[in-house]
Amino acid sequence: MTTDAQRETIWKALDSFRTEVPSWGFANTGTRFGKFVQPAAATTLEEKFSDAGQVHALTGAAPTVALHVLWDLPNGVRDVPEVQALARKHGVAAGSINPNVFQDQEYKHGSLGNPDPAIRARALAHILDSVKIARALGSRDLSLWFADGSNYPGTQSIRRRIGWFEEALQEVHGHLGSGQRMLVEYKPFEPAFYHTDIADWGMALLLARAAGPQAVVLVDTGHHYLSQNIEQIVAWLLREKMLGGFHFNDRRYADDDLTLGSIDPYQVFRIFHEIVSLEREASKPYDVAYMIDQSHNLKGKVEAMVQTVCTAQELYAKAALVDQERLARLQDECRLVEAEECLRGAFWTDVRPAIREWRRSKGLAQDPLKALTESGYVERMARERGQRNRGAIATYA
Repeated sequence: MTTDAQRETIWKALDSFRTEVPSWGFANTGTRFGKFVQPAAATTLEEKFSDAGQVHALTGAAPTVALHVLWDLPNGVRDVPEVQALARKHGVAAGSINPNVFQDQEYKHGSLGNPDPAIRARALAHILDSVKIARALGSRDLSLWFADGSNYPGTQSIRRRIGWFEEALQEVHGHLGSGQRMLVEYKPFEPAFYHTDIADWGMALLLARAAGPQAVVLVDTGHHYLSQNIEQIVAWLLREKMLGGFHFNDRRYADDDLTLGSIDPYQVFRIFHEIVSLEREASKPYDVAYMIDQSHNLKGKVEAMVQTVCTAQELYAKAALVDQERLARLQDECRLVEAEECLRGAFWTDVRPAIREWRRSKGLAQDPLKALTESGYVERMARERGQRNRGAIATYA
């Protein structure tokens, strides 16, 4: 049972919390062995916007949808009017813009780090086109992830590739509009298994700083080695004013892209705590983009996304409940058990009743997952999209 003061804190936190859903999270996905087709999966851009609109209508916390350029805007800037029309129709806006410089055969040996200058130029041109798309859509963030790397020692020059990345990212930065940001993501391995060009937060930070003041770091919670202390990375990036955003998901082994908090909700809480504690100290919000990046291979697409957004709201609300002044005092006095219990106490608080009350006050469903089931939306989409998805089964077989 939360107190009146706690309920007020939870409501205030929920009023400010927003996260972004990914368009690709509603489409058929799978593993390196093949795709697993679902009858209700989105197969068109309109279907992705429709699903994203449902998630936002149910949760009140997901007003934007991230777009992948090749998958969602194959014709580049010419597709912008369609995106704008779909945004108006379904009540969600275009969010971060994600270039794709990893799926084409030319990128087998890298994109911006490729030894072939012609391929580097092609990758750069695509990213610059993505900047134009972002500006046309009014999207602030350009989200950059690179699969570049090598699989065997001696097969690539690591140092030369650093220089190629610096040069290209500086060029991209020069084309950013006022208020736009470049988010540089990192990943320790896969698909590269000997060296990855941007393998950790330090490399991403150095490349972002070399690019320019509108470049910051994007943290994907699945892109770390087992047992890595992600909240410590977050703390460093906060201190350096270089934390731009997150791709939230969960993992058991590596980049599993599982639903948020399904394996370790305490870790997500600790990440939120670092951000909330800084905001309390500064008495102002920190500008960080909370984005979701998940692959719902087995779970229903819309159901999983609603589940994740609700989990994010719960964990953010819990982080807001930490008594920051008391915690700081206990830390300074090295009262270890009491300090840990101060943190843990907030995590173990059942915030769901207060969140249900907040939802009711906003005219939202008190139980979004239940409301989704009762609406019949997923079953209706399965009927409407089923034939196309059954055809996809033959394609992927």
